[in-house]
Amino acid sequence: MPLPASFIDALSDLLGERFSTATAVREHHGRDESLYDPIPPDAVAFAHTVEEISAILGLCHAHRVPVIPYGSGSSLEGHLLAVQGGLSLDVSAMNQVLAFTPEDMSITVQPGITRKTLNEYLRASGLFFPIDPGADASIGGMCATRASGTNAVRYGTMRENVLGLKAVLADGRVMHTGSQAKKSSAGYDLTRLLIGSEGTLGVISEITLKLHPQPEAISAAVCSFDSVAGAVQTVIETIQMGVPVARAELVDRLAIEALNRYAKLDLRAAPTLFLEFHGNQVSVAEQAETVQGLAQGNGGQNFEWATRQEDRNRLWSARHDALFAFLQLKPGCRALSTDVCVPLSKLAECVVATEQDLNQSYLPAPIFGHVGDGNFHVCMLLAPDNPAELIEAERLNHAIVHRALQAGGTCTGEHGVGLHKIDFLLQEHGEVAIDSMRAIKQALDPQGLMNPGKIFRALQEPL
Repeated sequence: MPLPASFIDALSDLLGERFSTATAVREHHGRDESLYDPIPPDAVAFAHTVEEISAILGLCHAHRVPVIPYGSGSSLEGHLLAVQGGLSLDVSAMNQVLAFTPEDMSITVQPGITRKTLNEYLRASGLFFPIDPGADASIGGMCATRASGTNAVRYGTMRENVLGLKAVLADGRVMHTGSQAKKSSAGYDLTRLLIGSEGTLGVISEITLKLHPQPEAISAAVCSFDSVAGAVQTVIETIQMGVPVARAELVDRLAIEALNRYAKLDLRAAPTLFLEFHGNQVSVAEQAETVQGLAQGNGGQNFEWATRQEDRNRLWSARHDALFAFLQLKPGCRALSTDVCVPLSKLAECVVATEQDLNQSYLPAPIFGHVGDGNFHVCMLLAPDNPAELIEAERLNHAIVHRALQAGGTCTGEHGVGLHKIDFLLQEHGEVAIDSMRAIKQALDPQGLMNPGKIFRALQEPL
């Protein structure tokens, strides 16, 4: 349905050139990093203040126009696609630090600031924000998808590192949640309700984050193994012994071959752990020595250290560029990436079974992931014009997710539900939980305007 003329006029008056119906702008805001084809919105609004977000949502509410919040566009599950048309609300220009209190180890920022910009701001303070999903995502988007990444095994996810929020609800009202205190027993935890809500309950407009001290010493290492099982078992034993490893990343043989080719590395083509240790000089050395011993007991070899910052940066840049490296294994392909997370006790079993599934398939599909917290991915590479390959990829994906759920895990450890995992979420939580989520959605967004079609299917059309 076309946008009402009165709505277009009102937003044009409010935002001027920051409101656009241009095709190029709409197409840019109608795609993310998922496998889905773009679905552009009807228009795009660029907000600069909380007050503008409130006014925009008030107009959308009055004219019953769907709204899709937009940060940096790096989501992976179709979160940004305008499946019911409407308005893409771009907050990327809201990228300022609003308050920094190093004594409290906290900082309040606007949603459009990216994690790299934030840590550059913090660099001279002795503090840093540890959540690292790989992409230079916006902090607002990281809140919306409950992001985590390579450091989660030590520092937790966005859930543990957000102290409070300011969010604009569907009707334009502004809600404050949480505080700068480190804990609270005051009422429902609305902050955690919004963390992971994927833009379906409101627009996150300010975030107060918990910060951490920059470690005195950092050491990184790579260690290859004869088998994926040996690598995974090393990580399990490391966590069970209480070693506070900061990063524990698995890449399988195919992934290593892709990284070697893409990043000009010369790592042994075998299942490999990328490890990082944070602390002081003594504790880092003790952690590394312990893990090296565990690795050797599980078939680990070629333990190589990277203590200089430039060497660590090269190592982790290669890991973060894994998707681009994988895409070069099959030129012209697209990627479907799984995102399961399982209890540590089931991790080796699930990864090995997944490896067996992939060995019986014709699709190239590297395994990689943040195995320190039980989260692993499979990146299935398929030709975009070959329906049979998509069917095969979804078959593998269903098997991987089903196995994770049977093991007591989850269908998504960090990417979120979006469009792709709606049915998996129902399998994971059941009808009662999904009905409860729908009730919360109905209470905060009775017209069903906030990022409709994501997380779960509505029982009825929007009012």
